[in-house]
Amino acid sequence: MTDSSANRNESSAQSTLERETLLMHASGRPGKIEVVPTKPMTTQRDLSLAYSPGVAFPCLHIARDPSLAYDYTAKGNLVAVISNGTAVLGLGDLGALAGKPVMEGKAVLFKRFADVDAIDLEVDTRDVDEFVNCVRFLGPTFGGINLEDIKAPECFIIESRLREIMDIPVFHDDQHGTAIIAAAGLLNALDLTGRALADTKIVVNGAGAAAIACVELIKAMGIRHENVLLCDTKGVIYQGRTQGMNQWKSAHAVPTDARTLEQAMVGADVFMGLSAKGAVTPEMVASMAARPIIFAMANPDPEITPEEVRQVRTDAIVATGRSDYPNQINNVLGFPYIFRGALDVRARTINEAMKVAAARAIAQLAREDVPDEVDAAYAGRRLRFGPEYIIPVPFDPRLIATIPPAVAKAAMDSGVAQKPIIDMEAYGKQLSARLDPMAASLQTISEKVRAHPQRVVFAEGEEEKTIRAALAFRNAGYGTPLLLGREEQIHETLKASGLPGLEGMEIVNARLSDRREHYTEVLYRRLQRQGLLMRDVQRLVNQERNIFGALMVCEGDADAMVTGLTRNYWQAFDEIKRVVDPAPGEVLLGLTMLIARGHTVFLADTTVHETPTPEQLADIAQQSAAKARQMGHEPRVALLSYSNFGNPASNPSERVREAVAILDSRRVDFEYDGEMAADVALDPTLLKLYPFCRLSGPANVLVMPGLHSANISAKLMQKLGGGTVIGPILMGLDQPIQITSMDATVNDIVNMAVLACYDAMRS
Repeated sequence: MTDSSANRNESSAQSTLERETLLMHASGRPGKIEVVPTKPMTTQRDLSLAYSPGVAFPCLHIARDPSLAYDYTAKGNLVAVISNGTAVLGLGDLGALAGKPVMEGKAVLFKRFADVDAIDLEVDTRDVDEFVNCVRFLGPTFGGINLEDIKAPECFIIESRLREIMDIPVFHDDQHGTAIIAAAGLLNALDLTGRALADTKIVVNGAGAAAIACVELIKAMGIRHENVLLCDTKGVIYQGRTQGMNQWKSAHAVPTDARTLEQAMVGADVFMGLSAKGAVTPEMVASMAARPIIFAMANPDPEITPEEVRQVRTDAIVATGRSDYPNQINNVLGFPYIFRGALDVRARTINEAMKVAAARAIAQLAREDVPDEVDAAYAGRRLRFGPEYIIPVPFDPRLIATIPPAVAKAAMDSGVAQKPIIDMEAYGKQLSARLDPMAASLQTISEKVRAHPQRVVFAEGEEEKTIRAALAFRNAGYGTPLLLGREEQIHETLKASGLPGLEGMEIVNARLSDRREHYTEVLYRRLQRQGLLMRDVQRLVNQERNIFGALMVCEGDADAMVTGLTRNYWQAFDEIKRVVDPAPGEVLLGLTMLIARGHTVFLADTTVHETPTPEQLADIAQQSAAKARQMGHEPRVALLSYSNFGNPASNPSERVREAVAILDSRRVDFEYDGEMAADVALDPTLLKLYPFCRLSGPANVLVMPGLHSANISAKLMQKLGGGTVIGPILMGLDQPIQITSMDATVNDIVNMAVLACYDAMRS
């Protein structure tokens, strides 16, 4: 490939990423966050309790005892993400408004990884005094302040002053988040290379906020002052230097003859870079001590790449800030969990002891055995403590139960906790339960598919939404999309939509395919005794894309298929059933996942059985429980009716009771019970009215008594529930084919394609 063609491809990829990103931010409700009430706001009584006149009572109680704000308001789980946009994500001084998408993204990460509610606040000033005076008065609202994307040296002054005058945690993540994760990785790299922290010689390149925070933290952890050489664009910061100095740099000046980065690197044990692409040369790496440790953390491109390091040193341990290399120094491993621990003990500040505790907890987690599901989530990498795994990966579900307890304990031990935790073991279990495992499970499935790319038929290949989904599928590295349709029509749609080209994709026209005759013979043998003549089958193969696509999968010309945009679910399902049989020993069913407020419920059967028999209900329960377990949930299955254990007595409920008896006879390995109403199945308070019920907690798999109730419930939730609906996932088919709804989004289509790929890999 020539340089010019490589540049074109890179430009095309960048253009596609830009288009997809802008579309995601603008689609539906603009932005990435919203505020939703946590209490019902339906009746006049609800409003009178939440607002006037009832709200006067918590106000009066808080006025008498300010600590009650944590009991009666959201303060204790609320963090402000505050920036003036002067150092936005490596893009520089874009200003407060242009930095807002980043701050919203930070708020999303707080919620996704640690269930911390965060609100972004963009302060339109570059004046330190104005900024401090703006933020200082927000203390009554928030439980913590996360400063973000503020340039140095102002960020040092702002954080220092706010920490002095506010009685809640103030944390500049660009400084301390990077320092904590880097320190964790450094501890493990030193362990692997047999070094003692106190005796290690470290060179740090870059003297901005993150670099100085790294130096301060590793010194707090035990490294000697004289063993750290800090460099900036003018060279080594040494005692006696006057050019380009400030009080923060001067604090780390040391007596040394080294004046340049190249001189400082000679014999160094560790390099930590928070500077710029290409700042380190292979020659510098070659001059370092045996088994060097290189943390090249500049973003988006490191000071030196791992490939360049390997050309001169095979004994090096390398970390970067990028996700496409092992050992990513990723702040998301730190700030959500650090605030989680600080908020839960109502810490007045985040001090050095808490930062050190977080770093040590992260380092220790990397040394522990990695669960199989975490291994699987990272494209088949063998995540075992060693040179290429010194830091946990971001989607490790153990992080939330590991870091916050360490931070909380350090806050308690150092005297800054206002609400100590008595039972740390119970606290750890509570933390694990805060997050729904579904997100991690979907990540696991996505990474498995990325590690084993598939050829997927997108049956409605001429539709703009389908083409966009296929492009997203390709760009994500899931495999090769096969667009069914006419080439000229697809290119016209591309041109009209301004979409990029189809490199890495294939167009399949049924009428022109050299496989058409073979598919016709295969389908005729299947349907000839079902009233179809050869010419009828020829027409189906030539004109019905669902049938042609299903034949491609059956005959091994594709791995999986997704369809559904242009025809209703049942019409597409009937066409596919003409080609594909149910899997042996399974029933066909549709399983819909409802994800709302951090909880997932699986609903079945939402597409196939109008009035399932007791045997079918039992089969549906078993297959749905297996899928829930595959998705990371321990299934608790409720077989639903409108009656609760015979009250009121009803003939329709007899089928449900018989299904429970069948499950009894099968001795299945999951919790189940019925018949019960949906409110009892989902409400732990109502469940207590039936102490004999076998469910140990609210159900997460709901087996519906019939298609009417199942399908209506799923669609009501989709349109009114305020959550995310995935599916219905078609289960029990002998081939990996999924059907979307006609109103599916691009993201819905991609998700269903990935799920079909995952089924293909498992078959």
